[in-house]
Amino acid sequence: MSTTKPIATIIGVGPGNGTALAHQFSAAGYAVALLARSLDYTGPLAKELGDAVAIVCDASVPDSVAAAFTQIKTELGDTDTLIYNAGPGTWATIEEASAQDFERNWQVNALGLFVATQQVLAGMKQRGGGNILIVGATASRRGNARTVAFAPAKAAQRSLAEGLARHLWPSGIHVALVIIDGVVDLPRSRKNMPDKPDSFFVKPEALAKNVLWLAQQDRSAWTFEMEARPFGENW
Repeated sequence: MSTTKPIATIIGVGPGNGTALAHQFSAAGYAVALLARSLDYTGPLAKELGDAVAIVCDASVPDSVAAAFTQIKTELGDTDTLIYNAGPGTWATIEEASAQDFERNWQVNALGLFVATQQVLAGMKQRGGGNILIVGATASRRGNARTVAFAPAKAAQRSLAEGLARHLWPSGIHVALVIIDGVVDLPRSRKNMPDKPDSFFVKPEALAKNVLWLAQQDRSAWTFEMEARPFGENW
């Protein structure tokens, strides 16, 4: 399936932000590539969206990322907007976390972004533009007792994003980072926090609108870092 539509590739698609991003960009006229470690969730979502393909990709494995982009190019074409939403967290102290936890967090949050960016650069530079939009977290700015595996990985991701922006903006490629400061509204979040009101949570649909806005910004006034938090968040 080739397409004349602009192509948005979303890495890390599941319930919540990934799904909301897929719907938002599809509704805005994009063909969408949905990347996740299995097709169990993304397969049905791709059929629901229409101009979409579901592709298996483990963001922590460079060969898997490269293979996924080869498939995207074959089935859709070159990626115009890359949305990096992969970013699992390990919530544990130094006494509870393992070296494997630390490595896995870094592989998914930082290494995966590094490799995915390399996959889209040639096409974006040839066309003279594109977007690389990254979903980050407040943990990139500070560590605490239970984020000893997660915060360093997110800090590496933020640092990588800034380096990419400084290098690629002059080529017309918009690199931007969305710092989520809050709890995303997911079924498991509601289950774990049954006493919290709706206003406590970050709505995935609202976040997705922000990301689409970044993709549509005029080059004369680009944003690098956006913070997204509920209005009542104590920050």
